[in-house]
Amino acid sequence: MQKSVRLLLRAFAIVLITFGIGAPVTFAQQSASLGPITNFPLPRFVSLKVSEANVRRGPSQSHRIDWILMRLGTPLQITAEFEHWRRVRDQDNVGGWIHYSLLSGHRTVVIQSQRVPLRADPSEGSRTIALAEKGVIASLGACLPEWCEIESGGYEGWVLKSAIWGAGATELRD
Repeated sequence: MQKSVRLLLRAFAIVLITFGIGAPVTFAQQSASLGPITNFPLPRFVSLKVSEANVRRGPSQSHRIDWILMRLGTPLQITAEFEHWRRVRDQDNVGGWIHYSLLSGHRTVVIQSQRVPLRADPSEGSRTIALAEKGVIASLGACLPEWCEIESGGYEGWVLKSAIWGAGATELRD
């Protein structure tokens, strides 16, 4: 009797792990996953290549359109891949499936806070070049642990990483 209970528990544990229920996934494991189609890291950031794109309920044109993106350069995070489709989410954690041809590898970010100082150097005491308003989309340059370099509207400078969406919290870029 005891042997059959152990076998049953072992089978149950295998089912839980197989479906991702029982085995906790660490951040390192999550960041190390690669997309089955592109072999690029998942999740990863991209931007919208067009000024209007349908976001669908599933990965095909036969799926319902849930919403429409209407801003060129919108930063998006790819969370899954299926054939020519990418599951994306935006800064508000709203997501769906979009055809890969509508996405660009050009990195952009969106300003999340009101009147974010754009600084000449990556430090709080550095000279303020301009103030970036909430919702502004900017091209992403270099990123340090706490700062990212951005460019928008002819202005280029550094902002705190916590004030933008479109760059990973631990992401470093040259």
